[in-house]
Amino acid sequence: MIRHTLLIRMLFVCLLLLLCNQLVAQGVAVPGDNCKPVSQRTQEIGCWILANESMGQLTKPEVFWHLDTYRTRSAAQADKGPQGVVVESFGKVWLMTIADEKWRSAHGNRVAEIGPLFVVTGKMYSAQLMEAVFTPGMTAAAHIHSGPEAWYAVGGETCLETADGHMQIGRAGGPPVIAPMGLAMHLTAIGNEQRRSIVLILHQSSKPATTMIHNWTPKGLCQNKN
Repeated sequence: MIRHTLLIRMLFVCLLLLLCNQLVAQGVAVPGDNCKPVSQRTQEIGCWILANESMGQLTKPEVFWHLDTYRTRSAAQADKGPQGVVVESFGKVWLMTIADEKWRSAHGNRVAEIGPLFVVTGKMYSAQLMEAVFTPGMTAAAHIHSGPEAWYAVGGETCLETADGHMQIGRAGGPPVIAPMGLAMHLTAIGNEQRRSIVLILHQSSKPATTMIHNWTPKGLCQNKN
């Protein structure tokens, strides 16, 4: 009887491991996965933190995320202000700046300005910038942020479902995707192409950028978008 029980348990563990391996192979995120520092990157697929730098105290209730490209990192560094971050992503050098809507870099090639992003005035904020590469069907488990999230789509499509019952789709050349602070969300890479995005979480410096949650279940609004 004991041997029979042990055998059943071993078979269950083997099946669970096999299922997890199949999910990873198919590009489907295992619940609990989140972004990792780019220094730990061992593959293209995933969510990789490029930078997490202080923006200081924000004094206005809304700001914009400005994206400019440069030919060299040194040129971008020369233009970087106190609320700017220089990163390299998808084969380009980027200067990412948090500023008013009309702000412009001195020498950069303007790619986009995304906003408004609503923040709490008087609070210290940090900009966490990430490169996200998802295969179609890959998901990110339910989570919240301590500040607004936005992303710039380089390629592919991503569907975002939020706890307020809304859905947004981000695609290259389409409208920007913005999710407010504290709103539960779940995203899915849809379509037939690899999802490639640069992601910003403008979070309160005293709080984690991302917190995984288990008290909200998505309605599956993105399931029929593939």
